[in-house]
Parts: sequence; structure tokens; C-alpha cells
Amino acid sequence: MTDMAFQSALQLGEAIRNKTISATEMLEYFLNRVDKYNPALNAVVVEDFERAREVSKEADRALSQGKVWGPLHGVPITLKESYEVAGLLTTRGNPMWKDNWASQDALPVTRLKKLGVNIFGKTNVPYNLADIQSYNDIYGTTNNPWDLQRTPGGSSGGSAVTLAAGMTGLDSGSDIGGSIRNPAHFCGVFGHKPTWGLLPPRGHAAPGVLAQSDLTVIGPLSRSAADLEVATLAMAGPDEIQSAGYKLALQSCPHHTLAGFRVAVWRNDERAPVTEETCRRIDAVAQAVLDAGGTVDYEARPDIDIDDAHENYAALLAAVMTSRNSDDDYKTLQSKLKTPEISGAQKVQLKYQLASYRDYALANEVRTKSRWAWYEFFKSWDVMIMPVMTRPAFKHDHRPFQERTLQIDNQTRSYFDSLFWAGPAINNYLPSTVIPTGTVGEGLPIGIQIIGPEYGDLKTIGCAKLLEAAGFGFVPPRGY
Repeated sequence: MTDMAFQSALQLGEAIRNKTISATEMLEYFLNRVDKYNPALNAVVVEDFERAREVSKEADRALSQGKVWGPLHGVPITLKESYEVAGLLTTRGNPMWKDNWASQDALPVTRLKKLGVNIFGKTNVPYNLADIQSYNDIYGTTNNPWDLQRTPGGSSGGSAVTLAAGMTGLDSGSDIGGSIRNPAHFCGVFGHKPTWGLLPPRGHAAPGVLAQSDLTVIGPLSRSAADLEVATLAMAGPDEIQSAGYKLALQSCPHHTLAGFRVAVWRNDERAPVTEETCRRIDAVAQAVLDAGGTVDYEARPDIDIDDAHENYAALLAAVMTSRNSDDDYKTLQSKLKTPEISGAQKVQLKYQLASYRDYALANEVRTKSRWAWYEFFKSWDVMIMPVMTRPAFKHDHRPFQERTLQIDNQTRSYFDSLFWAGPAINNYLPSTVIPTGTVGEGLPIGIQIIGPEYGDLKTIGCAKLLEAAGFGFVPPRGY
């Protein structure tokens, strides 16, 4: 039965529909794995076991009557803690919301349930979803199943851990600075950061917030690229307020083999150097495309200034993230800006955080020109592959942000270098699909991201499916 822990959600759904195993038995199987492995991992932090048991019984009754809820009929899944699920806590790792009980399901949760899933719990996050590690004062620290001394990434760290350790069938997270992609990379699973706005996130926000923020997206994590596709399509499409005039019409992936793909490669960059092992994994993926008869180019880039583009992302990101602050925290930042002894770099960052509407509009104009440059670029190239992060998973580091660094081979680099590789897809509203490339070097997984044109989500996922078939698939960590 251990193999079942690492099957795709679609395979699990097929097993239930074929009555190889009942939904009730499958749920108990995964709950037993949570009981066994979660104490050391601390990934599942909100439990809904009893309600899930009732749902599993309903799933079995429905199937006995010939009723199939969907392709994931009865499949046990988890969700990132920040998704509202009726009757469960949603704190976003912030003690201010430690008693915030959701009264209704988030829209993406409602849509996932139409696939037939059975939600049995929620997974850990950092404070305010604002770190590439996953720890907070409410739930504690989540550990990476490949090495408990290391972070699983953030902010969807718990999501990636539950999948890698075989404790769930599917999960869904969110991303503004790599928060789906970094955990997928650190834990060796698949993840999809969709085109901005494609998956309406209503019900995935701080309490009382209804508007979708700029940059932020929600999206699935899984053990297979096919699962990413089914979950993305389930959650995609206009929200009710748009439904009178919009409908979902994503173009299918135009290529059925890697031979058809034109692939640009951004292997490394002096602005945020990656490890040599990461470069080798990028090369391995590129070689697989070449071996299949596809086209690969290491020099192709959009017609933009990379430094200006990254600075533009930093400005927009800081403003969006600061909008989550409490009134008191925001006033503290305003006071700091008036302090004469702050450095020039600190002053720039504070101005980004406290941007006026005019500042934001000017930054958005720069970003919009960049979006059009990427649009032109993707007329010649199907996808671009690049690193997800500067290095594999690193050891837990809970010091103040400004004191943290990352070791990149023989270099000590800024903790914030990770945002460089997160930026292009987020700031330009582009889809990005992460695939695992195996465990190499230190014995830790390394993922790469596949970026495509706006609304080219099925193209990047399609490329991921073909690369998975070529050998770049999920491998479980030892001991699980």
C-alpha cells in the first residue's frame, strides 16, 4: 500500500472509481500517514478529520449508486491554511487572526470540490504568507522531509511537504514571490503559478478583504503535471461578478511532443547567481528537449532592461506586501521614513512600501511595457526555462530578515536574491510551471520553472507533462 502514498491525484481517483479501494479506506490510509509522519514534519496544522470521514462515507454511497462526483471522486486532499474552508480556522500565521473561523468556503475551494475531492486539513504557512520559510507563532515550524533541519520553502511550505511525504493527494497554495514555486523546488514536487487573474482567489485573503491584490495568484501543487492541469482548469474562469460577459477559453498546448517546442534558456545570472548543480539541472532539461528534436537557445531574451525590470518588481511587490500591514505597522513605517539616520537603501525600500497612487501608477506603466515585451518574445519562443531559486533547500534560519544570507557554492549572497527568479513570472502576469529534476549534489531536490505567455498555462503545463514523461518526475524522499 505504500506506493499509493505517492500516486497522482488522478490515479487515486481512478482507484476509487474502479473500486480498487473505497474512499473511506483511502482517507484512513492518508490519515494514518499523517499520524505517523506529521509530528516530525508539522505540515498539517488544521485538522478536519471527522467531517472528512463523513464525506468519504458519502462518496462511497454515491459510487454504489452509480454517481461519480468527478475525476477526483473521494480523493483526500489538503489546502494551504490561507484558504477559507467553512468551519475551519484561517489565520495566515498571524496571531491577530488566531480565532478567525471561516463561515464559508473560498471560491477555489468550492470549485475544487466539484472535482469530487475530500478536504481533510490545511497546511502551514509563514507569518502573513511573507517568507520563503514556513513558521509562525501559532503553529510552529514546518520541516522539509528530505532533511528535517531544512526549510520546505514558503509560503506554501506545508502544501509541498504533505505531497512529498505522501500525506495527501493534492494541495493548493498561492504565490507573490515564489510561494508556490520555491516549496515545489525545495520538496521535489510539481507546482503551477498561473496567469494573474485566471484563478479568482475570492476567499483567499486577509479577513474582510474582497479585492484581488496585484501580483498575487493561487495555484495547485501536486505529484504530477496532469494533476496541475485538472486542478488549474477546475479553479480557473471568471468569478460570478464577471460571468455575464467572460468565459474560460484557454488554448490547448499546441505540441504533442517535445520536438515541437522552441525553448529559450535563462541558465544563470550574475544578479542572483545559482549553484552549479542548479545549472546542470537546467542543462539536463534543455538537453532532453534537444534530444527529442526541439529547439533550444541560451541567448534569447525579451527586449527589456533586466535590472530595471527587477527594480520595478521590487517596487510593486513592496507596495502590495505593505498593504497587508495593520494601521499601527503602517504608521511605524511612515515614522521610519522621517528618521534622518536611515541609509539610502532603507529610504528607497520605505518609499516603495509607502508608495503613493501616482508612484504605483508610474511603476505599473513600466511593468505594462515589460508585459508587452514578453508578449513579443513569446511570438518566437514557446517557453523559457530558468531556475526557481538560487539553491536547494537551506537550513532553518529564523533571524531577522536583514541578517539572513544564503550560501551559493562558495559565495555568500543576499537572502532576497530568491526574488530575482520569482519576479519575471509574477510581475509580468506570466504562467510558470515547476517540475522536479531529481536529487543531485547534496541529495536534495532541485526544480526548474517553465515560463510561458500570458494565458499560456496549458502550454507550460503541457511542456511539464512531456518533460515528466521524459524522466523529470516526482521521486519520494527516503524514509516515507
